[in-house]
Amino acid sequence: MGGRVARLKAPFTEWPPMATLGRSADAGLAERFARALAIEMKAVGVTLDYAPVLDVRTNPGNPVIGDRALAERAEDVAKLGQAIIRGLQGQGVAACGKHFPGHGDTSADSHLELPLVEHPLERLRGVEFVPFKAAIEAQVATIMTAHLLMPALDDTRPATLSKRIVTGLLRNELGYNGVILSDDLEMKAIARDYTVPDAAVLAVEAGCDGVLVCSGDWETQGAVLEALVHAVEDQRLSLTLVDDALKRHELAKERFLLKSPARPLTTAALRQTLGRDEHRAIADEMARFA
Repeated sequence: MGGRVARLKAPFTEWPPMATLGRSADAGLAERFARALAIEMKAVGVTLDYAPVLDVRTNPGNPVIGDRALAERAEDVAKLGQAIIRGLQGQGVAACGKHFPGHGDTSADSHLELPLVEHPLERLRGVEFVPFKAAIEAQVATIMTAHLLMPALDDTRPATLSKRIVTGLLRNELGYNGVILSDDLEMKAIARDYTVPDAAVLAVEAGCDGVLVCSGDWETQGAVLEALVHAVEDQRLSLTLVDDALKRHELAKERFLLKSPARPLTTAALRQTLGRDEHRAIADEMARFA
């Protein structure tokens, strides 16, 4: 989206960290930013953005979230997160709220190890869950799970692999009916204790509708697909569960692909769209709050 985790470099508009929006406290600015971002993404055929980060930055020393978080207060993250969802999805780009059930108060980097969040359930409901509830109200297309251990919710399984958290909490209690995606299963928080294919089966069993395997290693990705097929054949994953996941994907595609198809622009049109002056002006406005 911006700052240190930005995948689309110049000639795309280069955006400041999302913490600038939190310091601005301006939902209108957040929505204008998201609209501009979505216009540039659709110009090259991208229809899903793994954003916004909905983690509440209650730990300033958090090594993995940091200034990717919108704000330090749950209510501010909720307000700005909804604005970004409106901006992205209003332009036909599906948004993804992450990292459920909340990665903001961790002191470990889940790329390297499994973080632990030991807050009681009352605190989680009052802080960590608040932005995700707001995102669900805003009809966010997808939500991504976090690789962390929350003993108040499940003292055995990381959130991504926990049926109590993915199905019991997110799907049933919070009433989310969109697409649930795992974070990258090759991150050490998961891969240290599980093979990627085993983790994929556990994630889908927990209630994820899709899993991320991001290294680009075709052999690993193939092994994941094979493991999922075998899990269905062995009836470890029920056909009902798989069919329901497929239906949620189909509904999301109907919502964002059929109604507003993304067709990459010609070279001349791209030059007029990517990094255009009005978008750079929004980035400059955000940067004033750096």
